Amino acid sequence: MEQLLMARKPSWLRAKIPGGAAYNEIRNIVSFYHLHTVCESALCPNIGECWGRKTATLMILGDRCTRSCRFCAVTTAKPLGVDPEEPKNVALAIQAMGLKYAVITSVARDDLKDGGADIWAKTIREVRALNPHTKIEVLIPDFRGNRESLRKVLEAKPDVLNHNVETVPRLQKLVRPQARYDRSLEVLRTSAKEGFLTKTGLMLGIGETEKEIESSLLELRQVGVQILTLGQYLRPSKNHLPIDRWVSPEEFQSWKEYGLKIGFSHVESGPLVRSSYHADEHLKPQ
Repeated sequence: MEQLLMARKPSWLRAKIPGGAAYNEIRNIVSFYHLHTVCESALCPNIGECWGRKTATLMILGDRCTRSCRFCAVTTAKPLGVDPEEPKNVALAIQAMGLKYAVITSVARDDLKDGGADIWAKTIREVRALNPHTKIEVLIPDFRGNRESLRKVLEAKPDVLNHNVETVPRLQKLVRPQARYDRSLEVLRTSAKEGFLTKTGLMLGIGETEKEIESSLLELRQVGVQILTLGQYLRPSKNHLPIDRWVSPEEFQSWKEYGLKIGFSHVESGPLVRSSYHADEHLKPQ
C-alpha cells in the first residue's frame, strides 16, 4: 500500500511548477545575500506559487539542523559557525523583495547555548529598522525549553509568534524525537500570555486519529493559540516516515470549520498548506 501512496498522489496535490521571472528574481535575491530558505531546504511543494508571488520564507542560522525529525527534509548535520552579517542580510533581502509581510524561520541550533536566540532577536530588530512597515512573523524552535531564549525573541517584538507542534501528542516521539509536546505548548502558552498573536500547525495523514486531532486543537486553543495551519504530510524520501493516508480536501474543510467553531481566529487548512502558505492573509479574521 505504501508503494501505491508514494507512486500515485491524488489530483488535489498538484502544485505549480517553479519558474518565471518573479521566481528567478527571488532566487537571485536569496543567492545575492547568501541566505537560505525553508522553501528549498524543506522541499516545500508551494515554492513555485509563493516565489511566483514574490515571497519566500527565509531560514536563519544556516541550513544544517541539529535535530533529526522524521518528517523533515532539512539536512541534519554538524552546523557551521553563526554568520554575524546574517541579520542585516535578511533585512536587506526583505527590502529587495518589497515584502509587506515577512516570515522568518530557522533550523534548530541545540549546539548553541541560547539556541540561536541572540541572532533571532538581532534579525527581528534589523528587519524592523530597515522595513518599518513590514509585519514580521517568526517561526521559532522550542529552544529546549530555555525561557530566557524565548524571552530574547519576544522582547524583539515580532508581530506573530509561530511554533509548530507538528502532530498529536501520541506521535511526538516518533515524528520529532528530540522535541516534546508539553515544551511546545509552553512556548505557545507563554507567548500568548505575553499578548503575542500566536500560531501553530499540524500535519495530517501521519497516523493520527480524529479524536486525537480534536483533542489537540482544543488544547491549543486553551493555551491561547489564535492561528492554525493544517496540511497533508508528504514524505520527503524513503528514509522518512511513511504516509498513513491521503487526507481529502473535504476533510480539511471540515477541520477548518471545526477550528473556527472552537475559537481560532484564522484556520488555513488544505492538502498543500504549510506554515507560511498565504501567511500574509492569516491576520484577517474568518
